[in-house]
Amino acid sequence: MKKGILILALIMGGIVNFACAHSSESKANTAESGEVIQMNNDMFLKNIFNYKTNKEWKYEGTTPVVIDFYADWCGPCRRVSPIMKELAKEYEGKITIYKVDTDKEQDLSRAMGIQSLPTIVFIPVKGQPQVIMGAADKETFKKAVDTVLLGQPTK
Repeated sequence: MKKGILILALIMGGIVNFACAHSSESKANTAESGEVIQMNNDMFLKNIFNYKTNKEWKYEGTTPVVIDFYADWCGPCRRVSPIMKELAKEYEGKITIYKVDTDKEQDLSRAMGIQSLPTIVFIPVKGQPQVIMGAADKETFKKAVDTVLLGQPTK
């Protein structure tokens, strides 16, 4: 009897842990997370644009996106990283910010034409992506988010 209760408790605990992990995983891939999300090629193909099957740009998402193409060894990339984290918190629920390690995701970087680091891509729900190459200050990135992604007039 005790053995049966123990097994039942372990099974129930596993179900609860799986459900909690699954729900936090789905939130981690949305604008509600308020965090920068590490993106790989498969995520890009599914959530942003399937460059393998489409020739013309068509964003697959419903929330504006910023993608930070970076490398760990890149000094300017390391300066941009905390800015992206701040923006993810400030624009929580409005945009999603991803980061792509160009050393690990070489096929994606090549497909997106990344030639310098960092390259920050701003993807509105409708329209063409806009790019900032190189490190910029927080105000420059905020202006791009406000105008390109959120359609707010420039100040």
